[in-house]
Amino acid sequence: IWTILPAIILILIALPSLRILYLTDEINDPSFTIKSIGHQWYWTYEYTDYGGLIFNSYMLPPLFLEPGDLRLLDVDNRVVLPVEAPVRMMITSQDVLHSWTVPSLGLKTDAIPGRLNQTTFTATRPGVYYGQCSEICGANHSFMPIVLELIPLKIFEMGPVFTL
Repeated sequence: IWTILPAIILILIALPSLRILYLTDEINDPSFTIKSIGHQWYWTYEYTDYGGLIFNSYMLPPLFLEPGDLRLLDVDNRVVLPVEAPVRMMITSQDVLHSWTVPSLGLKTDAIPGRLNQTTFTATRPGVYYGQCSEICGANHSFMPIVLELIPLKIFEMGPVFTL
């Protein structure tokens, strides 16, 4: 009784928790799907809903920084997304382990070669959100910044705001 009863209680607690954990990872009907591929030392993004728009995002060298840009965190091509729209990020890697991390949005997903991971988010405020690879993927792993520019949906729908 002393061992069986606690085991039964733990199972009764665990089963609903596992169901809830599974349901929170489900992604239902996202408005946008972005594929992110980690390379050494840059990210490639693909807007799958826009005819396969693909671009690379490299860290800005110090010579190209303008006043107000963040050193080691700003990129040449930002990911532009609308606010208040559910976004699915499909994340993978081509070479080694990377980690697609944007702390201010609470996002961290590993990019593993040969595996496609996904995460979802819905941003509530426009702005520029910075992140970077948080995996020790080599000597220059800290030089893989991630920049998301979130703008209102009406501005996003007006036309190409992509800086290529």
